[in-house]
Amino acid sequence: MAYKTILLHLDGGERAEVALDLALRVAAVEQAHLVVLCVLHPLSPALGAFGDAAAGVIADLQRNYMDEAKLAAEALRKSAERQAEQADIPFEWRLEEGVADDIVPVHARYADLTIVNQVDPDSVNAPRKRGLPIELVMDSGRPMLVVPYAGNFTTLGERILVAWNGSREATRAVHDAMPFLRRAELVSVLSINPRREDHIAGFDISSQLARHGVKAEAVRTVSGDVSVGDLLLSEAADLSADMIVMGAYGHSRLREFILGGASQQILDSMTVPAFMSH
Repeated sequence: MAYKTILLHLDGGERAEVALDLALRVAAVEQAHLVVLCVLHPLSPALGAFGDAAAGVIADLQRNYMDEAKLAAEALRKSAERQAEQADIPFEWRLEEGVADDIVPVHARYADLTIVNQVDPDSVNAPRKRGLPIELVMDSGRPMLVVPYAGNFTTLGERILVAWNGSREATRAVHDAMPFLRRAELVSVLSINPRREDHIAGFDISSQLARHGVKAEAVRTVSGDVSVGDLLLSEAADLSADMIVMGAYGHSRLREFILGGASQQILDSMTVPAFMSH
């Protein structure tokens, strides 16, 4: 397996260039076609704020907002196109208007990997943007790589921490991440609170990965009173991991995707890029 089509979603936020740099690096290594998708979300001001003149005022606001958003998107396109050309990476730009939660998963179905930014919880748009990674991993059928909203990442995938519990989701994530795993200097397969009958589970998957040329080691630990999400982040720091690979656990409730505790905690608190698959 290889990532021959990589989709990068950019929303014009402050971290656009960081995500673009990371996507360009992955595309260069994979010799992949890079698709950059920019989704312009419609402005939705409260009707009651403008009294009887609401319709006209809102129409003007929406028009000005979209004009500014298109100018910003055009600047982003030129920057991305220039950097892709310098790196000799096949490049495609897509611009859509609408709700990213609906649009991005559809585009992701035609890519081997989708890269998105983590939402900054302190941003004014956090409530609107927070659901995208969840919708993407649960609805697209494809893996995603989420870039933290803080920090710079000079390396990616040199030392990888795999969260392993023997589930279908973890299995899917491991095999979807195989291009990264094969190139890694070391892959630590972490089993948290393994059951007595599962004591060889981490060793089994490590052996299977080794047959694919992956330099893997099995690591086991007990969480005690620490949450699984916090323990994953702590282990990633202790192992100097620059990527976490894990399955996304959750279910759909009337199109409202709900993730399990560890998956959601990593999306909220990640300190290194997180590769997720469902």
